[in-house]
Amino acid sequence: ILFGCQQSNDKKLDNEVSYTDKLETQAEVTEGDFTYRLVTEKAEYSENEPIKIYAELEYTGDREEIEIFHAASPFSFPMVETTRNYEIEYGMDMPLLSTTLVKGEPLRREYVGSGGYSSEDKNEYQDFMKRIMNKEFPAGHYVVNGIADFDIKVSEGTESEEKYEIEAQVGFSVIN
Repeated sequence: ILFGCQQSNDKKLDNEVSYTDKLETQAEVTEGDFTYRLVTEKAEYSENEPIKIYAELEYTGDREEIEIFHAASPFSFPMVETTRNYEIEYGMDMPLLSTTLVKGEPLRREYVGSGGYSSEDKNEYQDFMKRIMNKEFPAGHYVVNGIADFDIKVSEGTESEEKYEIEAQVGFSVIN
């Protein structure tokens, strides 16, 4: 009975990684004429060591270049810290920007920080998020649920667009 109650009160996330799961440090997904890569440079970091994560988007289609339309960045890096089961949101400004991708030349952006909390959150969660927002990752296991989110015009002179939302996942640990 205790296990059943505990189970119903625990919010389990689909992307939860256990201690024994091997955390991949690189992921590559191809959708249509685009290849999205998500990379963390190491599987294990020390506490207070800078976390290096980046995303790339490469156009592989028939044209020499293509224009994509996106928010402040085509990339977002939301995470889950699976030891505590904390979601680390990735907020972003939402202007409509465009970037020209040249065939065979990946667009690369690095993770620059994330997180947030409200005054109603528990103190433990607020303290955790304050550290994340200062780019000081506490010891734990992290899963990055990277997303490349952008649109392209289907053909010149038309308003019709094709939307892409390519997802990949990598993980890393932070140890004391």
